[in-house]
Amino acid sequence: MRVFAQSRRHRRILATGVGLVALAATLIVLPAHPVAAAPLPAVAAGSEPPAAFDPGLIISDYNFFNPDALTESEIADFLEHRSCAPTDGVPCLWEYRETTTSQPAKGDGHCLPYIGAENEPAARIIAKIAQACTISPEVLLVLLQKEQSLLTRPTASGYLRATGYGCPDTADCDAQYFGFFNQVYNAAWQFRQYTQHPDRAFQIGAVDVGFNPNAECGASRVHIENQATANLYNYTPYQPNPVAVDKAGAWGDACSTYGNLNFWLFYNDWFGNSTLEGYSVMFDDCLNFVDGQACAPASLLPNVTAAS
Repeated sequence: MRVFAQSRRHRRILATGVGLVALAATLIVLPAHPVAAAPLPAVAAGSEPPAAFDPGLIISDYNFFNPDALTESEIADFLEHRSCAPTDGVPCLWEYRETTTSQPAKGDGHCLPYIGAENEPAARIIAKIAQACTISPEVLLVLLQKEQSLLTRPTASGYLRATGYGCPDTADCDAQYFGFFNQVYNAAWQFRQYTQHPDRAFQIGAVDVGFNPNAECGASRVHIENQATANLYNYTPYQPNPVAVDKAGAWGDACSTYGNLNFWLFYNDWFGNSTLEGYSVMFDDCLNFVDGQACAPASLLPNVTAAS
């Protein structure tokens, strides 16, 4: 669906053991009842522990922006192998379906059109959004888990708030963005918006990043190395404090937040080294972004105006 050529990445071996089951929501998910998200096991049983958490490089641009990381069938297979314990009588994500609405192209270098359809399975929705917005389906799967534990503990509320989009720290989520498709599409759109317009609070370079919404918990200087990591901070604007990192998989302290740490833990456990970079001689240069700008020339997208 992209207007430029994409090279298919080799399929990774997917974890098939018992998935991480601790609640992985970040502080932005249910802000009407602000509580620190529960920590996660550092790695699942039998898997290799990831390298040390680096707050300046949570995930590579290649891993973040590769829409071909998983096919629809690979996403479906991955979802079916999660250890899913639903509540509220809702289905597990591998059996969830929703009628989606068409979305127009959003502008040069932004999301391409999404063609809606009746009763689309979650795997197809994720795959189509990944292609439309050039965001890795692996990133979207991890986002669904770290925000609402939707792969392992789906709830009715979790489907409404699937990616935490439109969920500020000081109020409940904006109901106009409720719904699985709505949430996943808008999260991908927002990541593309951060990328196309990178002059934001968190951008490549040295930036102060807080440990908690409570300013008294402090902050530290982080050298953000790439656009993908900047995107994660613009979406979830906190880093784990040293005690949270030191005790990954256990409770930290009153100032600990876990959103971006959990993202890193899930990604490394499920898909391997999050900081892997593809080589331009083997993979499409468009997957390796510089200064947040996509490489698709404007001439390839005629009659499209930029999103606001």
